[in-house]
Amino acid sequence: MIENKVKEKWKSKKVVLNSFLSIPNTFTAEIMSEQGYDALTIDYQHGMIGFNDLFTMLQSIRHSGVTPICRVSGLDHAVISKVMDAGALGVICPMINTRQQAEQLVQDCKYPPVGIRSFGPTRANFSVSSNYFYEANESTFCLAMIETQQAFDNLDEIASTPGLDGLYIGTADLTIGLNQGKLVPGFDRKEPEMIDAKKKILAAAHKYGKVACLHCGTPEYAAQASEWGFDFVTITNDVRLLAGAAGAHVKKFKELTNQEHDETDKDTNPSSY
Repeated sequence: MIENKVKEKWKSKKVVLNSFLSIPNTFTAEIMSEQGYDALTIDYQHGMIGFNDLFTMLQSIRHSGVTPICRVSGLDHAVISKVMDAGALGVICPMINTRQQAEQLVQDCKYPPVGIRSFGPTRANFSVSSNYFYEANESTFCLAMIETQQAFDNLDEIASTPGLDGLYIGTADLTIGLNQGKLVPGFDRKEPEMIDAKKKILAAAHKYGKVACLHCGTPEYAAQASEWGFDFVTITNDVRLLAGAAGAHVKKFKELTNQEHDETDKDTNPSSY
């Protein structure tokens, strides 16, 4: 079995650094995989990515040593099975709101006798291990996203689910869900109530021996999250990195050449998304 760097770092009590891939391109995936991340998550939920894109992106990052993860589009047995058969070593599932849904996520990700995953690791049998069936349950992981008021209310029930590896805070949706639209969605919230909510999810995960994961917009906030005790931090995605770097260059050029700032110039601060 190829090394799952994420699980190895968790065993050593080290923080995992992750980013998201939303651009459907093998070259950008390859570039991101060579920057020093521990893991990269192909965003099959909000990214502009189809299965053929996902498949070739997994191939692009295979030799980097980066752990490939997939955020699936939802709690769908067929989708989860297919991305794992393609070689994803971890699954992040959005909108897990109840213990029953968390149990179903584990079932979909694990082979019998733990779960109900169907056997057919078409690519994983070559890219991950020729002994895949016997090693996959222990060498892969699944994370439930906590991003609604309902999920927040059911924290203990979800976190205590056997076989679930951890809780992943979907900060943008959680901001909406806990504040009934009073706060706009954003990653690096500094409101005391949002920080308290994140720390409550962190505590619930650790109470039941699970990892706690946080989606961040900036390295500074991710570093703060690691100090709070989070085991896995995501810093933005390829789209925002590209937009931020390009926007900063354009803005700097206009400043240096005394050009007026265009009112249509975008705010490319990734923490605002």
